[in-house]
Amino acid sequence: MKRVLSAALLALATPLAAHAQTVPGPIAAALTDAGRPQADKDRDAARHPGEILAFAGIAPGQKVADFVMGGGYWTRILAPTVGVNGKVYAYQPAEFIKFRAAYADEQKAAVEGRANVVPSSDSLQSFAFPEPLDAIVTVQNWHDMHLKVVPAGGSKVIARKLYDSLKPGGVLLVIDHVANTDPDFTATSTLHRIDPAAARAEIESAGFKFEGELPLLRNPADPHTANVFNPEIRGKTDQFIYKFRKP
Repeated sequence: MKRVLSAALLALATPLAAHAQTVPGPIAAALTDAGRPQADKDRDAARHPGEILAFAGIAPGQKVADFVMGGGYWTRILAPTVGVNGKVYAYQPAEFIKFRAAYADEQKAAVEGRANVVPSSDSLQSFAFPEPLDAIVTVQNWHDMHLKVVPAGGSKVIARKLYDSLKPGGVLLVIDHVANTDPDFTATSTLHRIDPAAARAEIESAGFKFEGELPLLRNPADPHTANVFNPEIRGKTDQFIYKFRKP
């Protein structure tokens, strides 16, 4: 299996051609913001945050949530993009902090010095935002909604809560690692991947309308059979970028 995976990854030497996506000035400026750690900036070439946030339509003055913010990579870009008249709600689930205490420290570091960022660490069952949002961004997290920490059926409840959190016309941007066909979400706990079709159907069941995919992070060399933390595939997985809208 290791040899097969290694052979498949040889194709990564020639990455997928970038798909044209104009990056507006506020997003481009946010990427060069002095408050972003250099380690984050070094990841931009592979993660394409400018094109992705342009695809989502993130703009100054918006109210946006970074749902399951992780280390704060996206929060640090969203904050200067929405600017002083906007707001970023940086949500780190209590369940995740309980599992890994460093998530709380990373949330604190991402929020520090950013007056337009509001941290939240309620549970996945009780989270709420204090005002209607223009957009919600969640990156490499939807598969986590199917881990044991979330009660059975909880992923659909969460999808509906996100739907209710948005203004009419609001956008939900979902990025995650691709699994092979898996309508029962059996790969989520072992591989930390999710079947894109199953994820899309689940999110649409909450009322969202699918608006399209940005294929910047797709990688046909990934066989979808390795845990995403496997050193040979980590950072090189096939990922989907889906945009949904609340009618």
